[in-house]
Amino acid sequence: MMFCVYGLLFAILAGAALELASSPPTKSFELTAADHIHPIGVRVTADRHLGKRCVRIVGVQDFRSDQVAILEGSEFESGVIEADVAGRPLPGASPGARGFVGIAFRAAQDGSSFECFYIRPTNGRSEDQVRRNHSVQYISVPGFTFDILRKEAPEKYESYVDLVPGEWTQLRIEVEGTKARLFVHRASQPTLVVNDLKVKPRAGAVALWIGDETEAWFRRVVVRETRRPD
Repeated sequence: MMFCVYGLLFAILAGAALELASSPPTKSFELTAADHIHPIGVRVTADRHLGKRCVRIVGVQDFRSDQVAILEGSEFESGVIEADVAGRPLPGASPGARGFVGIAFRAAQDGSSFECFYIRPTNGRSEDQVRRNHSVQYISVPGFTFDILRKEAPEKYESYVDLVPGEWTQLRIEVEGTKARLFVHRASQPTLVVNDLKVKPRAGAVALWIGDETEAWFRRVVVRETRRPD
C-alpha cells in the first residue's frame, strides 16, 4: 500500500516537472527603474504616473532614426507580450503630434530593424472619423513605415480603438510565425490583425517604442516566448 502511495506521488511530481519543463519561458520587466534598458535616441528615467511606478521616455532632440529602448535580456520570436503604456504629445508639440507609443518585437540590438504595434492616443476620441480609424498601427522597420503601408494597403494595417491621451492602456500582442494580433484594454477580440508580418520570423529583442514629439510611460512588460523546437 505504501509503495502504491509513493508511486502515485512520484508520478504526480514527474508529471508536474515535465509540464514545467515544456511550458514557455516567461520574463517580467517591472520597469520601476531605468536599469537594464538600452536607450536608442531616447532618454529613460524612473517616474510615477497616475499612481504607478514606471519609466518615462522622451526622444533625444534631432535624433534622425527610430526611437526605441531595448529591454536587455529579452529574446522573442513568437508568443505573447503584455504591457501597460501611456502616451501624449509633449507640451508645445506640433498639431501633427499624437502621443505615439507602442511595443516593438523581434528587434535588432542596435534598433535598426523591428516589428511594432503602436497607438495614437489623441486619435481615439477625435471628432474626425478618419483620425479615429488611425488609432492603432502596425509598422515594420526598415521599409514599411506607416505612410508606405497606408499608401500601399489603405486600412489594412490600422484600426480604431477608444484611447485617452496620458491614460494607462493595456496592450497584448500575440505573435505566431508571420501572423500577429493586437489586443487593447484586455478585450477578448483583437483590435488589429496582421497576417503578413513583413520580416521572416526570427528571434530578437523586445523594445519600448515612441514616436516624434511624445512623452510616454511604460510599466510591467511580460514576455512569454513560445518554446521553439530544439
